[in-house]
Amino acid sequence: MSVSTSPEQRPPNSQQAESFPLLGQSLADLTLWVQQQGQPAYRGKQLYQWIYQQGARSLSQISVFPKQWRAELADFPIGRSTLHYRSAAPDGTVKFLLRLADQQIIETVGIPTFKTLSQKVGSSPFTDPGSAPTAPLDRLTVCVSSQVGCPMACDFCATGKGGFKRNLAVHEIVDQVLTVQEDFGQRVSNIVFMGMGEPLLNLENTVAAVRSINQDVGIGQRLITISTVGIPGRIRRLAEHQLQATLAVSLHASNQALREQLIPSARQYPLSALLDECREYVQITGRRVTFEYILLAGLNDCSEHALELAGHLRGFQSHVNLIPYNPIQEVDYQRPDEQRIQTFVRILKQQQIAVSVRRSRGLAADAACGQLRASQSA
Repeated sequence: MSVSTSPEQRPPNSQQAESFPLLGQSLADLTLWVQQQGQPAYRGKQLYQWIYQQGARSLSQISVFPKQWRAELADFPIGRSTLHYRSAAPDGTVKFLLRLADQQIIETVGIPTFKTLSQKVGSSPFTDPGSAPTAPLDRLTVCVSSQVGCPMACDFCATGKGGFKRNLAVHEIVDQVLTVQEDFGQRVSNIVFMGMGEPLLNLENTVAAVRSINQDVGIGQRLITISTVGIPGRIRRLAEHQLQATLAVSLHASNQALREQLIPSARQYPLSALLDECREYVQITGRRVTFEYILLAGLNDCSEHALELAGHLRGFQSHVNLIPYNPIQEVDYQRPDEQRIQTFVRILKQQQIAVSVRRSRGLAADAACGQLRASQSA
């Protein structure tokens, strides 16, 4: 099946070839392209395997191609980024700053989960930062970006403080997965669209990237999560694509006034309307919605907030993911203590609301939730 991409992502005719990125394209698309170059169709499968399985960054690396053709295509873009900066945290999380073809910088994060999870917080499965892990990996999650920067300007998020540049193309999203996979030397198992940007403002390329990650890289759609702060009408449009990915909605407040304080865009999207669209998503897809809720000490973590949140979600096919705040320099929010976190959890459970707490990974590398920014820009 051919990947459904936006027009600018489709295979070109021979006159367009010089600007066409190959990464993110399906086997059928790549086969069509090699035939347009005067090559036999079977070279499409060779190209496909070298891009997705062997991580080729240049067509000149594909040794099964004729030497003359490789020489002719030496400067032809596959669509891979270059590593600008790499930072490893003691818990094994690695943050990557990737330089794109137009010199923009984006972030992606590799988050390993180790089979020996008896290790205590602060202990490291690495012999030193940048080395290979000494403990076997159980899962490898990639937190991918969907935009350069972010236009949503959430008050607690470092990415939003840096402004918005542009949407990412399909190949620029898929490249992040391959980059982490190569660096760790292990297949990626899970994807979360929780990096820089608002995925639903880049909906068509996000959907096309999910399909490519699924069909070409080989990661199941049920192991992919798309996170959104909520854009009017876009959750419904996402539902119509009938993906099997998980939808995670960044709620972060239990009422409209508080949400507007934290998320400027909420002024144009009332909480009641957002929840109605989420219910419609459940009806269309049959899949539950995850609600993300960052706990900010003394602001949205009180008992009355927990009860108010429960009132919105009672009877909803959903799950609440509580995220204790990860600090950034620009604002003075504080993380609640463990007692307040557990009180919030207990109240939700008493109200029959499914809830879990996401423990931060990558704090030491500024790679935790809400901390992503291109801080090592050239």
